[in-house]
Amino acid sequence: MTAKSIRRTQAERRTESGHGLLNSAVHLIARHGVGAVTFEAIGRTSGFSRGLPTQRFGSKQKLIEALLARLHENQQARLVEHRLDDRPGLDAVLTYVDVCLRNLAGNDDARAYFRLLSSSLAEDKGLREAFRGVHADVEAQLEAWLTRGQREGAIRSDIEAGSVALMIGCLVFGVSMQLLVDPDMDLTLIRDTSLSVLRASLTSQRAPAS
Repeated sequence: MTAKSIRRTQAERRTESGHGLLNSAVHLIARHGVGAVTFEAIGRTSGFSRGLPTQRFGSKQKLIEALLARLHENQQARLVEHRLDDRPGLDAVLTYVDVCLRNLAGNDDARAYFRLLSSSLAEDKGLREAFRGVHADVEAQLEAWLTRGQREGAIRSDIEAGSVALMIGCLVFGVSMQLLVDPDMDLTLIRDTSLSVLRASLTSQRAPAS
């Protein structure tokens, strides 16, 4: 075996262990909250030693930042599967909301993300800044789809796309927070109602009937 192939194997092992550590952190946060995330708990649940999370991330703050980036990447990957950028603007917006709200049910990634977000609001200014950047990216995506829908004539021209993008982000955030408070809420009904209200409020009167 050449030195190059050995180095590649070591890199693959490092990547695999990193995924394992972050997966364990997601599971812990989704089930038990941010306070349950310690290097000892991650090492124990992932099958690695306590020293590996410490060596890999150095601090809990760095771990959380890596976890947030991972959760955002996973969410973006799920959205890519729906080819939103290839859809008409109105359809892209409604599909985005549909996918986000569907993922809240029984999805460790979504639960962990919003548990982290709720914790950051109360405790962690640095983490709030990280979320601010992620949410700005999401709002920019939504604004682009809304603007495209206006150019296509399907979305009302008298709305301000940036403000509506922020409103939609707040909708998803609000539903996610309510679900943390009340896990037994009827998420299907809330999702269907949200999509119906958004469609009715955004659709241009001159848009062709679907």
